[in-house]
Amino acid sequence: MTDTAGGGALPAQGMPAADVLDEIRALRAADRPTHGGRLFAYVYDPGVAGLDELAQAAYAESAHVNGLDPTAFPSLLAMENALVAAAARLLGGGPGTDAPDVVGSVTGGGTESLLLAVKAARDARPDLAEPRIVVPASAHAAFAKAAHYLRVALDTVPVDPVTLRPDVAVVAAAIRPETVLVVASAPSYAHGVVDPVAEIAAVAAAAGVRCHVDACFGGWALPWLRRLGAPVPPFDFVVPGVTSISVDLHKYAYAPKGVSVLLHRDAALRAPQYFAYADWPGYTMVNPVIASTRSGGPIAAAYATLRHLGEDGYLRLAAATRDAVAGLADAVRAADGLRLMAEPESTVVCFTADDPTLDLFVLVDELTARGWHTQPQLRYADLPASVHLTVTAAVAPRVAEFGPALTDAVAAARAAGPVVLPPELLAMAGGLTPEALTPELIGGLAAGLGLGTGPTPDRMAAVNTLLDAAPARLRERLLAGFVGLLQRPAW
Repeated sequence: MTDTAGGGALPAQGMPAADVLDEIRALRAADRPTHGGRLFAYVYDPGVAGLDELAQAAYAESAHVNGLDPTAFPSLLAMENALVAAAARLLGGGPGTDAPDVVGSVTGGGTESLLLAVKAARDARPDLAEPRIVVPASAHAAFAKAAHYLRVALDTVPVDPVTLRPDVAVVAAAIRPETVLVVASAPSYAHGVVDPVAEIAAVAAAAGVRCHVDACFGGWALPWLRRLGAPVPPFDFVVPGVTSISVDLHKYAYAPKGVSVLLHRDAALRAPQYFAYADWPGYTMVNPVIASTRSGGPIAAAYATLRHLGEDGYLRLAAATRDAVAGLADAVRAADGLRLMAEPESTVVCFTADDPTLDLFVLVDELTARGWHTQPQLRYADLPASVHLTVTAAVAPRVAEFGPALTDAVAAARAAGPVVLPPELLAMAGGLTPEALTPELIGGLAAGLGLGTGPTPDRMAAVNTLLDAAPARLRERLLAGFVGLLQRPAW
């Protein structure tokens, strides 16, 4: 069909609904598969028949409900309060616990939850002109984003290259009089290991500082794994000194995106999170989270998902995920030239290469060619490049297929050999400053790597090799430039 509006999403004449849906389905054909257990990042698939349809129906019921005013739409308030209560109970809070006064808010995702945790800690100390937060190097990048947005200094503590955890003594030494928040991960996203939360919370409490546990990734998985007998260390409100916890429901609660919960041990700790403004002629604005207008769709979908699955459903899904993790880890151990970065203790399998003739980035491309979509992670400090697998319950039926595919991909990657970039390109990546990157230079690099305005190339090893050779600040600038080239108006 010709778009007579001159391009974009607005045609001169409205299209039939069926045609519009056909267009969207055609566009979706280029996406990674969100179901079927072959995508190890970005999506969380429980493989439960009928759950998508239930969530979509619940979403539609509340899509036009606005979370801006809970007095106008009490249904949304009731569902939010129920989600907060469920998360609090799972994470050691509520009546009859050591944290009976837990409160919380439903946010649009983990990054928003972490931003608000930092905001609450910062705004609780208006006496500090230059507030700071202490985070392990393995903490999620959203804390750096929060520090940047909120003008809070970020003090990063290194992680041990073997344990992949921070040294508690180093964390304690990093706390200053200006520190408003100390962070621990349960688990870290990159490697799936749980930080020493109890010890970190203790040193934070001793300094009179809040401690946030980022359980966005594992908060809805670790408690069920513990119930199944896994040796999960204390990480939640059972731990004295933990003042707030974030947990994403669109991860292992298997709700559609985007729904996260930010919990505080009590209402006084949450109070600085709110934004209120009355000094204008309109309605008095009161926001518990970053957004003002919020669709009730995601919240209703999450509510329906939790109600439908129940405790027994989540235990079954956790058991399937646990078994899938074990099977994938065995496949990595059996593969020549690969080793696990850490023994799996959550829902992550992360591995690297011990063989210099085996290029991990080429291996990722070979796995992609075989229908397995993994997530490459670049070198950082003393940590080598690695491959990250986020494992969900839907992976369990596929585990037997993964081992042979991995063996075949390793052989193909070794036969292909490592990516070899021109020496001048590698020299530029190692010596160029971010400030020296002009739009023209970024455009030329992108074109040379196959990153134009069209679809991204099927093989990304050359791109990842270049980024891996660049210092972190240059990586950031290159990636921002590359993505900027992709995000252009569709004329």
